[in-house]
Amino acid sequence: MNTFGKMFRVTVWGESHGKALGAVVDGCPSNLPLTEEDIQKELDRRRPGYSIFSTPRKEPDEVELLSGTFEGKTTGAPISALVYNKNQKSKDYNKIKDTPRPGHADYTYGVKYGNYDYRGGGRSSGRTTIGHVIGGAIAKKLLDYSHNIKIIGYTVKIGKIEGDFNYYSKQEIFHSDINDIIEKIENNPLRCPSSNVDEMKDYVLNAMENKDSVGGIVELVALNVPAGVGNPIFGKLNSELAGALMGVNAVKGVEIGRGFESAELYGSEMNDEYYYNSENNIQLKTNNCGGILGGISCGAPIVIRVAIKPTPSISKIQHTVNVKTGKNQELIIGGRHDPIIVPRAIPVLESMVAITLSDLMIRSGFIHPCRL
Repeated sequence: MNTFGKMFRVTVWGESHGKALGAVVDGCPSNLPLTEEDIQKELDRRRPGYSIFSTPRKEPDEVELLSGTFEGKTTGAPISALVYNKNQKSKDYNKIKDTPRPGHADYTYGVKYGNYDYRGGGRSSGRTTIGHVIGGAIAKKLLDYSHNIKIIGYTVKIGKIEGDFNYYSKQEIFHSDINDIIEKIENNPLRCPSSNVDEMKDYVLNAMENKDSVGGIVELVALNVPAGVGNPIFGKLNSELAGALMGVNAVKGVEIGRGFESAELYGSEMNDEYYYNSENNIQLKTNNCGGILGGISCGAPIVIRVAIKPTPSISKIQHTVNVKTGKNQELIIGGRHDPIIVPRAIPVLESMVAITLSDLMIRSGFIHPCRL
């Protein structure tokens, strides 16, 4: 299952230490303005080595667009793009090829396929999300060009440190000019606009000093999604989004709107009441539902939170087995790894939201499947 989507389909391919990685995007309508720069700016947000909280592996991640465009616009044919690996250090992994790493997919891949590329995790590596971001960059451009839809992701929690910036505390920002907050997010190594971000940085630095790693929570907001996207039973917008996001490496939980907090509320607190605005359009007084009711978008911002586990590659001594000798043994992981994957995961998560919305909006008739 390397392809996601039904009408807007993204097939991703490649391994962490292979020659290249990339994606083939099929089902994008023709006449969408698209250049390598559109894809590159999203890949630059995901690439390694961008901050002290990122893996020291230096990769330019320069995209090469191979097909599907002519004179700066999509043709309706499959769009193919790739990124060459240029800074692999495969020898770092030779010592652990027979010892599955705790928290990784080494054991399960080995059991399933019997032929596991142990170099950097191979196909299970977070580096394979380059393909997700290629597809997401195209989907973002399609949504913005056709419906002015914007998708914004940011960190709301690092480890046990809760931030003070989230959709429900800052709703007014999402109904005004948000360019300043986007700039603040992107200029921060943790992609966190909260006032206590320095406390979060110290938390990560402390984990790094102790040869450990940290997880966190990302919030995603999709603006200007029209009402009516999604389906009432199977193919619900919320289930499609949750499935897409749970398919991203390191994601362990997804909630929409008030999520698990809704279990603690009374119906009178949870229900979003309706009203007519000054333009005689129906709107919600609140948005506890997170922009989705009955599996269908209601016109309010879509609000999602995603839990990301700590990076499993840590420098502490861990215990595992040696599948060659059949004995227990201690393990020390070498190589280059992120002490926290949360900020680099954000463009990947945004991409999966964009791909899901693009697919459902084509399927629901909001975007013509052939041409813009």
